[in-house]
Amino acid sequence: MRSSLAPGIKLITSFSRDSWYRGFILLLTFLFYTSYHLSRKPISVVKSQLHRNCSTVIRPADLNITNNDTWCDWAPFDQDNYQTLFGAIDNSFLVAYAIGMFFSGIFGERLPLRYYLTAGMVLSGIFTSLFGLGYYMNIHSVWYYAFVQAMNGLVQTTGWPAVVACVGNWFGKGKRGFIMGVWNSHTSVGNILGSLIAGVFVSSAWGMSFIVPGIIIFSTGVLCFFFLVEHPEDVNCTAPQHHQESAEQEPLLRNSSSNEEIFSSPPPGAANSVIEHSEEPAEAISFCGALKIPGVVEFSLCLLFAKLVSYTFLYWLPLYIANVAHFDPKGAGDMSTLFDVGGILGGVVAGLVSDYTGGRASTCCVMLIVAAPMLFVYNHVGQNGVPTTIGMLLVCGALVNGPYALITTAVSADLGTHESLRGNSRALSTVTAIIDGTGSIGAALGPLLAGVISPTGWNNVFYMLITADVLACLLLSRLVYKEIRGWCGYHTRMRGFKEI
Repeated sequence: MRSSLAPGIKLITSFSRDSWYRGFILLLTFLFYTSYHLSRKPISVVKSQLHRNCSTVIRPADLNITNNDTWCDWAPFDQDNYQTLFGAIDNSFLVAYAIGMFFSGIFGERLPLRYYLTAGMVLSGIFTSLFGLGYYMNIHSVWYYAFVQAMNGLVQTTGWPAVVACVGNWFGKGKRGFIMGVWNSHTSVGNILGSLIAGVFVSSAWGMSFIVPGIIIFSTGVLCFFFLVEHPEDVNCTAPQHHQESAEQEPLLRNSSSNEEIFSSPPPGAANSVIEHSEEPAEAISFCGALKIPGVVEFSLCLLFAKLVSYTFLYWLPLYIANVAHFDPKGAGDMSTLFDVGGILGGVVAGLVSDYTGGRASTCCVMLIVAAPMLFVYNHVGQNGVPTTIGMLLVCGALVNGPYALITTAVSADLGTHESLRGNSRALSTVTAIIDGTGSIGAALGPLLAGVISPTGWNNVFYMLITADVLACLLLSRLVYKEIRGWCGYHTRMRGFKEI
């Protein structure tokens, strides 16, 4: 008597070859961008070590010092203008990143993604490690650290357009918001791991807080070279179906049927049509052509302000916690990871809701509206005990990073495969770069403004963040109105009335 097939084997064989490849690409790109964010995070943790309250630090008996207030600080961050210097270093990275992002998408459409990503991660590993080597080489020039950060920001622009383009090549629109919401947790996972790794070394040898993440992203670059598959056709898999033609299709970013499984292959007829269409190579879209795609400008400007808020927290939250709640550098870094844990939950919820409702803009708008008062509450009561701090960080992280995650993933992929492109899939990297590049301008402005405003009081920093959230919401008002009209029209037809 033969036994039945083992449950594990049944599970393995229940997925098609295409599904296994899609899952593999999703996991691989998740690891790639996790390493990108992991290598960006250490600077925010190390700041509180570079400039400390030396009066609370035990001074070695054999240390000959002339200044009791700054003996434990790392020059040149031992002066009263240390916050301005931190802001300058942050912006060396972020301005270079913002400028480079607009060109990165253009290169990404025209170069092999595998080589492009590999080069970006290897170079990023080198520059991240060079920052940490400043500790061992006893470098005290702010220009050295600013230059290394600027070069790192430039090479890190290779990451986002390339991984989104790769995922867009493999996945159709069905449940894209949910899948990409889960996938986009790589941002928060990278931030969390970066904080934890930096926290291990920050008090003993802060240079290793950069060198270890540098080695990790360098290693993932090697992994990319050996294993990344850019297109399903390269391994004889079926290309995804990006659009479902329908006379009832309402609009702007309406998803295809919610019953379409994102890991499944399209119907035979649809697959043939995609393959036949792909035989004619399409030209990469121009920068101006990408701007004409409906929704690109609005979502790009919205992301500018949403990313301003998110990156201000990314770079300044550990220092804020250390100053206001009086945590040590490691404790402040560990506590700040809760903001990213909330960001994971917010990204998944935003993706689920937008898939169910079909309203990407409306989902972002609602979360931004709620985020503004929650930021105000966090600033005033968020430090009243550890439980309150934990709860407020989780809530604020979800509300701030939810819209940011949705726009940079599902919305970018939707617009990059928009129906107005008529099947030209070579717009995805350019559209992603425009949206994220515009957002990166806000990412550069946020930490810079925080560095300028924070000496006047943290309250003013939070007022700036609240204003940015409100502006981000207002910029989506036209798209929200259009989505609401689409819903009203849809429900009218469902009740049996004919629109005139």
